[in-house]
Amino acid sequence: MEPTIKDIAKKCGVAVSTVSRAINNHPDINPKTKAEIMNTIKEMNYVPNNSARNLKRIESKTIAILVKGHINHLFDSIIHEIEKEINTTKYTFFLQHVEDYEDEAVIALQLIKEKRLRGIIFLGGFYEKNKTRLKQIHIPFVLCTIAARESLEDCVYSYFAIDDYHESYKVTDYLCKLGHKKIAILAATKDDCSIGALRLQGYKKALEDNNIEVDEGLISYMETTIPTYSMENGYSAMKRLFERKADFTAVYCISDMQVIGACKAIFRRGKKIPDDYSVAGFDGLIDTYYYEPSITTIKQPVREIGKASINALIEMIKTKKSVPGKVYDGELLVRESTRAINE
Repeated sequence: MEPTIKDIAKKCGVAVSTVSRAINNHPDINPKTKAEIMNTIKEMNYVPNNSARNLKRIESKTIAILVKGHINHLFDSIIHEIEKEINTTKYTFFLQHVEDYEDEAVIALQLIKEKRLRGIIFLGGFYEKNKTRLKQIHIPFVLCTIAARESLEDCVYSYFAIDDYHESYKVTDYLCKLGHKKIAILAATKDDCSIGALRLQGYKKALEDNNIEVDEGLISYMETTIPTYSMENGYSAMKRLFERKADFTAVYCISDMQVIGACKAIFRRGKKIPDDYSVAGFDGLIDTYYYEPSITTIKQPVREIGKASINALIEMIKTKKSVPGKVYDGELLVRESTRAINE
């Protein structure tokens, strides 16, 4: 067991406050006593902690951003906005990446103890399965890109996101209104219970409301062995649709990174966009505008979400009170990758 400041005080026959004054080079201490204390510290291999004053100062500045997954350009844009806002305050932050299989709430609880955090922003993930552990977090936190649909009692928290179900419905409904009745979807992994599940549900509901039966053969799930929401996974999921000779005229990808991979697979097949297949994505990444052809997608208000998240967190740190969350509208950006058809 490592020695404590109390052990040093007991060994030297002095008060803990005297040991503290010696460590902090306080002038109000007998030089002989100070020398004895410092020698004892060396003999016992005691490593002093920062003073309470310094510790408090460190605590007051540290914010963590827990990022679910690794390959997500949307998150990069949100982090950029958060960083710009933090740079105008007294706070500092660090990023902690959380693997898809890890529980971000468990990691948050560990970091609170290790880093003495003042606040946390959860970027990505899904809070439904973590509600019990989230309620154990005693510092302010923000669910960013995650809408909290139920109250988290006794927590100081907020949330800022779009309605993934509604926005997914919107883009699917748009494809239906163009005359497409055979619409494939590049979905998340089969066991996904976060935004991927919500976007899949929105897709299914839009088909239902347009009197189109859901064809499970037109749902191509991401592979678990490839980074999620990646170009590689989009390419692989699109290839599998072709390999099983799926019959479709449009494909909706639940992330823009998937779209780029999917388009590559379509071109490799010798097909054209939108002549042979209409293609739509989700997120509104700038890459989709400069792609050829430019991609129809749902744009998320990343600037607003990022700024609101960090500003709300800082306010909650100061007031110890929750801030009302907000669900933003996405924007359907109609571009060159989709066209109307007549069947």
